[in-house]
Amino acid sequence: MALSRAVPRACRAFSTSAAAPAADTLKERLTTGLGEMREAGTYKKERVIVTPQATSVRVEGRDEPVDVFCANNYLGLSNHPELVKAAGSAMESHGFGFSSVRFICGTTDEHKRLERAIAEFHGTEDAILYPSCFDANAGLFEAILTPEDSIISDELNHASIIDGVRLCKANRYRYKHMDMGDLERCLVESADSPVRLIATDGAFSMDGDVAPLDEIHALAQKHDAKLFIDECHATGFFGPTGRGTDEFFGLHGKVDIINSTLGKALGGATGGYTAASQEVVDTLRQKARPYLFSNTVAPAVVGASLRVLEMLNEDSSFVERLRDSTHYFRDRLTEAGFTVSGNRDHPICPVMLGDARLATEFADHLLERGIYAIGFSFPVVPKGKARIRTQISAAHTREQLDRAIDAFIAVGRDLKVVA
Repeated sequence: MALSRAVPRACRAFSTSAAAPAADTLKERLTTGLGEMREAGTYKKERVIVTPQATSVRVEGRDEPVDVFCANNYLGLSNHPELVKAAGSAMESHGFGFSSVRFICGTTDEHKRLERAIAEFHGTEDAILYPSCFDANAGLFEAILTPEDSIISDELNHASIIDGVRLCKANRYRYKHMDMGDLERCLVESADSPVRLIATDGAFSMDGDVAPLDEIHALAQKHDAKLFIDECHATGFFGPTGRGTDEFFGLHGKVDIINSTLGKALGGATGGYTAASQEVVDTLRQKARPYLFSNTVAPAVVGASLRVLEMLNEDSSFVERLRDSTHYFRDRLTEAGFTVSGNRDHPICPVMLGDARLATEFADHLLERGIYAIGFSFPVVPKGKARIRTQISAAHTREQLDRAIDAFIAVGRDLKVVA
């Protein structure tokens, strides 16, 4: 009775007569919105895979396997037996999970080992693990920047960076995509801020283009600014030994803060991290909300990730094979008349189509020919910029590359995309 008397009159009213109309209004609104997405060709359908992730998988409802050209499985390690073995060993020694956040009772010796290995890989003083890189981006800016500081962000940065910036109270500047003149304008305009942080993807996930990190670093030095890069689509495979965009530009160990993921090239499971100075990492351990309020990364993921880093330190042939295959795939599609955007060295190879419905139809026709790829359209990419985002893996064979290229050409001709 006491609880009932404590409920405000307005709340009691909402819980009776107001509830049903509100629910109906929401349902109607969402139903209309979903219908509009289907009509525009932007509604995303999920295909169901019934095998482990690999360059060839089985899809529910199909008798024959299909070749995958849209996974972040850049090194082909998602189902590598060495990683499966390492994950199993970690579960045997440390269990399935720790049912806790790190600062309570969720930190293990293996978590510390992995953080040291990540820091060494990136040439930083320390690293801190998160459940995902989305969490790492969500937790970074709010924890280290004040309302007097400024953050200067590329306009095409990943959604997780955008959301992380929204959570912090620093002054916000946005520069045109990879436009160094516009970046310097922002640096000049923010000159009164005690700390200025330039934020950019190293490699941009939708376009496959690579930030001119050498020029950005030079501007950061000139204007006494700090530099942050998101390396999710670079770590493990980009640069001479797979250290990432900084290594690609000869800047390994010279970037202030690096956020990246364990969920793409490094085994494809889950988990993310920040690699930075000791002061930044220590501050994140004290203040980053996704770190403080999320369960620790599972032992199986930690064990497998440690093994991936060992493999990359032992053998760089993964990186070399991926680069060769990327050049081959890009060059042949371009010769066939397709517009393939992005950096020639990067395995994200977006085949630009423009129209959303065309991209969806194109992907469906590819699947009929045994090629698994997905059409990307608004709101994932800007309106009028729909595409098939293909991604090359070091594990793709030349035969698989040729099958995909032949399928693209055949579908392109059928749909009047190429002659």
